[in-house]
This record gives sequence, structure tokens and C-alpha cells, in this order.
Amino acid sequence: MRAQLLPRRLARLLLATLTLIGGAACAGERAAVEQGAVDAVVVDDFGDTLRLAAAAQRVVSLNPVTTELLFALGAGDRVVGRTSWDLYPEAAKAVPDLGNGMGPNVEAVIGQRPDLVLLYASESNRAASQQLHAAGIATLTYRTDKIADLQRVIPVIAAALGVDSVGRLVADTVRASVDAVRALPRPSEPVRAFWHIWDAPLLTIGGGSYMSELLDVAGAANVFADAEQPSPAVSLEEVARRNPDVILAGPNNARKIRENPLWQAVPAVRAGRILVIDTTIVGRPGVRMGEAARFLRRALVDSFASTGAGLP
Repeated sequence: MRAQLLPRRLARLLLATLTLIGGAACAGERAAVEQGAVDAVVVDDFGDTLRLAAAAQRVVSLNPVTTELLFALGAGDRVVGRTSWDLYPEAAKAVPDLGNGMGPNVEAVIGQRPDLVLLYASESNRAASQQLHAAGIATLTYRTDKIADLQRVIPVIAAALGVDSVGRLVADTVRASVDAVRALPRPSEPVRAFWHIWDAPLLTIGGGSYMSELLDVAGAANVFADAEQPSPAVSLEEVARRNPDVILAGPNNARKIRENPLWQAVPAVRAGRILVIDTTIVGRPGVRMGEAARFLRRALVDSFASTGAGLP
């Protein structure tokens, strides 16, 4: 237990540091941003090249990951549009809701008079990206599916805002918060987990998902890590055959699993080893991913501590 004390204290310190970043951008850097001087050329995940010549002052972010990042960079007051799913931090709720981030209403976006729009790099957003470029609005489109994706996106968005040094601080803090959880004692036999995310068809987390990486950071193993897709469709028979130690699910899905007699084919369900996961914490690879890893670690530790199995 004492061996884990220092890493846990470090994790708390890192989380506190990250929380303060948004409000702690130094006055000198803010003054430099107001001068509007940036100079960078970036290529986004759609292959579009954008020259950043002035610090963005009005940003529409249609990706929950980038919305959280903007607030962490101390630029929450520049966010003028978000999606219906962007509810963190609390201050984000005061930002105008522009609906779904996939295939957005371009007219509504333009109506916010942004000088920068951030999109998720889904094919359903390609048309919106093209229309925004055609309207002369700087637009950056990125995939944010894996832990490493945030690290490559942070410096680009920080540069677009003119807050490069704050961006480096955020990137370093997020990396350290994840590494602190990864450094905790590893179990000799990791807890094997099945992560339920959807019914009809039955979807799980595959090796292409950030949440599969998160399980590994927490000291567990995804039984479908061999699937390359982020969210592959699987059969209940295959879940039973892979025989996970524990089932992870959101509150509604956990209830459905308990009530559906077909799930009794899975030993973990018969044994009641179903963990209810807060998807608002673990569902996106954003600046809180260290917190998400700690959340999973605690959930798995609490579940197996009484039997002595799984994580130490």
C-alpha cells in the first residue's frame, strides 16, 4: 500500500496542476496573444494546408476533445460554438450549442462569425470542412481517437491561439498524469475486460480505440484488443468464449445486461462482475485522460480487492 502512496499523491498533484492551467496563462502571454502575432503552417488530417497568421479570437469547436483543450489552454472565453456533447468544463455549457458535431449546420457555424473552426476528421464532416474553407474561414480537422492524437493536436491548436508555452505545459501535464498511472505496480495477471458500448449490433471497444489503450494504462487487458477497429461488432457467443474477468458498461447498458437472460452465457455476468463506468470521464481522449485512467484503475482495484485477484 505504501508503495502506491507517492504515485497517487503525484497523480493528485498533476490533476490539480492541469485544473489550474486554464486560469493560469500568464499575463505576458495573454498580452502577446492580443497583438495577434502568430506564424505557422499546418496540415490537418484531411490534408488541408492552413497558414496561421493571427491568433484566433473566435473559435467554434465541434469536437468535445478540442473544446476541453481550449478551456485547458485558458481560451474558454474565445469559444463561440460547441456541440451538444461538449459539457465539460462547466463553463462550456454557457457556450452556444450548435448541435451535432458530425455534418454540422454550416450556416449556424458561420453565423457565430468564427475566425477558426475545429472539426473531427470524419467523412461526414468533409463537406462542412470544404464549405467553411470556401467561405474563407480557417478550419482544422483532426482525428482524436488515440492517446497520441492529443499530443500531436495540442501544439497545433496552441499555435493557432498564440499560446505555445501554455500548450507545452498542458501537453507535459497530460502526459505525466497518464504516465503516473502506468507506473503503478502491474498485476502478474491483468484483469481481462470486455467493454460493452452498444446493443443491436453488439459493439465493443477494439484495439483501435483510445479506451483500449486506457485499459492497458490502468493495468487491465481488453479481450478484443486484437480487433483493429475502434468499435467492432462482436457476437455474444464470442464474448462468452473469450471469457472476460469483468464486464464494463455504462449505467443503462449494465442494467440491460443484468436483465437479459442471454447474457448469463458469460461467466462474469453470472458472477455479477459488471462494473458501471462513468462514460463522461473515460469516453474521450482529452486532457482528462489521466483522470480517466485513475478512474478505471480504482474501479478494477475495488472490484477485485476483496478476492485478492487482479490488480494489487
